Amino acid sequence: MIKIDTRSIHRKLRTYKRSPLSLVLLLLVLSATAITVSTLLFIIAYILIKGIPNITADLFAWEYTSQNVSLTPAIINTLIIVVLALLIAVPLGIFAAVYLVEYAKRRNKLVEMIRLTTETLAGIPSIIYGLFGLLFFVTAMGWGFSILAGAFTLAIMILPVIMRTTEEALKAVPDSYREGSFALGANKLRTVFRIVLPSAMPGILSGIILSIGRIVGETAALLYTAGTVAEIPKNLLSSGRTLSVHMYVLSSEGLYVNQAYATAVVLLVTVMIINWLSNFLAKKITKG
Repeated sequence: MIKIDTRSIHRKLRTYKRSPLSLVLLLLVLSATAITVSTLLFIIAYILIKGIPNITADLFAWEYTSQNVSLTPAIINTLIIVVLALLIAVPLGIFAAVYLVEYAKRRNKLVEMIRLTTETLAGIPSIIYGLFGLLFFVTAMGWGFSILAGAFTLAIMILPVIMRTTEEALKAVPDSYREGSFALGANKLRTVFRIVLPSAMPGILSGIILSIGRIVGETAALLYTAGTVAEIPKNLLSSGRTLSVHMYVLSSEGLYVNQAYATAVVLLVTVMIINWLSNFLAKKITKG
């Protein structure tokens, strides 16, 4: 039998009678939630219905041709760029946040300038990052259209996200943890790495997961830096397309629209798998 708490229901009804605005706000929140969830379910259902019937064995051939338009090279390129971008951005973002929270003096002008710059970078459109990567990494550095240029561009793009989430996670750690560590004789560096960072790890990993999602779904910046070559790269200076770029190219050509829908399904599944693995690792690290 399901027990209904009638007292709490009557209490809420009395509250809504006294303040009709609370009822209006509740209805607005519920409506926004229903619209958001229904839109998400509609998009997912539309992609699955359009894409699943077009998934064939030819799409997973090792080499791309005009007959099979294989997405295997795109999957491999996506994984390579995700790993490279995270290797570049995660250490820089975490150590920068540690400096801002643990070492820099509060109300420091340098700290305020860094935070303002970080927030500004987080709001810049991705195509601007792509143009910057084209001018600096592709042209000035002489890397050409390459996986390395794309990874560095995306690393700069996700760096503000990692910095801000890490900074907020470090601020959420109670000062009593630090004081207890100092009382036991630990120095500043040991306290940060043994007490503060492990306690803030769930928040840090959430920022990394958000960054992975942005890398996987990025198209504009990679068009100007990594290129659109549908091959498995021989080295980091070779050009290559990711899944999102592969889907964009197929749909823009107009010849392989069905394969583009199939690529969208694979991209959706890839993002879900990466998020699941990230959450799984986050739980393991947190418990450990």
